[in-house]
Amino acid sequence: MAHGHEGLVLDAISEHVDSLAAFCYYMVNSPGDSISGPDASRGVTRGRHLLSSPGEPMQRVIAYVDGFNLYHGIRDSKWPWAKWLNIQEMVQCILRQEQDLVHVHYFTSRVDSPAKQRRQNTYLEALGTLSNLTIHFGRFLSDKICCARCGYTYTTHHEKMTDVNIAVQMMTDAYRDTFDVAFVVSGDSDLVGAVSTVWTLFPNKYLVAAFPPRRHSRDLASAVNGSIKIYESTFRKCLLPDPIVKPDGYRLHCPASWR
Repeated sequence: MAHGHEGLVLDAISEHVDSLAAFCYYMVNSPGDSISGPDASRGVTRGRHLLSSPGEPMQRVIAYVDGFNLYHGIRDSKWPWAKWLNIQEMVQCILRQEQDLVHVHYFTSRVDSPAKQRRQNTYLEALGTLSNLTIHFGRFLSDKICCARCGYTYTTHHEKMTDVNIAVQMMTDAYRDTFDVAFVVSGDSDLVGAVSTVWTLFPNKYLVAAFPPRRHSRDLASAVNGSIKIYESTFRKCLLPDPIVKPDGYRLHCPASWR
């Protein structure tokens, strides 16, 4: 974590810890997707619509995308074609008419398999052509596990730093007042602490969990103003072009195994 970001977070805590206030629940329906509030698990819809009145400015939206959580949801859904996803357009598709997408922060880690590296590098280069998207890198670690019974050794992989990086970026953006509504694209319950802190310190901000396919966290849904499930139809209409022609003429093609 960068020292500058730590300073911003500490400043935000010290400045806003005494400014707690009541807040509304974000409860709007996005075309083709479903949205619900913290009581969705009990079949209850609560909260008020955050609709802009005539003459009011557009609601500024920043999205925070947990890349690996999204990827594994797509993989488990057996939608290889959806890996060639235009993340910026996907977020745009789930916004309300009165909302304006300011920026997308995409959080990932570099994989260590050569074949996967080639596909990932191509995709990251493709995302780099999008105008309002920033890629943040964590770490992808390998651990050797030895079976206590048979002695067989195998390797497991896990990602580090994504939840911390999302938390720091969201706190920084809230402190700088660069968004009105934050979309967290993830089903990872590790983010509950981050969104709860933002909710508490910045009660005028609205947080929405956008769950990838086959990824849902009841704890995360309860910690935010509202939650939305992203359906297959949204993915299908939000794919990147194939090929992508860069300004220098270089062509980026969707990996063959993703088609």
